[in-house]
Amino acid sequence: MSDSDNVYDQMFPTGEPNDAFAEYFIGQSYLAPLTDGTVPVSNVTFEPSCRNNWHIHHGTNGGGDQILLCTAGSGWYQAEGEAAVSMVPGTAIRVPAGIKHWHGAKADSWFSHLAFVTPGEDVRNEWLEPVSDEQYGQLSEDN
Repeated sequence: MSDSDNVYDQMFPTGEPNDAFAEYFIGQSYLAPLTDGTVPVSNVTFEPSCRNNWHIHHGTNGGGDQILLCTAGSGWYQAEGEAAVSMVPGTAIRVPAGIKHWHGAKADSWFSHLAFVTPGEDVRNEWLEPVSDEQYGQLSEDN
């Protein structure tokens, strides 16, 4: 990975282009599965300005919460109706099941986070509309 001749260093593998979910992203993302089993964990890497669509994780009996742990770069997390949260290495976000949200890189930075969803029953993901360029363009460090 390079960002204007700067190497994008991170502690986990970048992985392969995230082609299986490309229709739910604006820009290029990469996916590196790190563990499998009951609680699979993946490293997701976003090129600058890349973001996923609004989406909701569903689940019952404790399942469906998403955990995001920023490991490199700088990105955004936003729940519907709330201000965007700046994510930098060390930022941890818990997204309760049923919350509409999105996450992705800032316009001028690569961004990586570990992502996993808590196990339970009826765990699934509902992909929704893209985050518009207008919505994304309004974000600033003041959020």
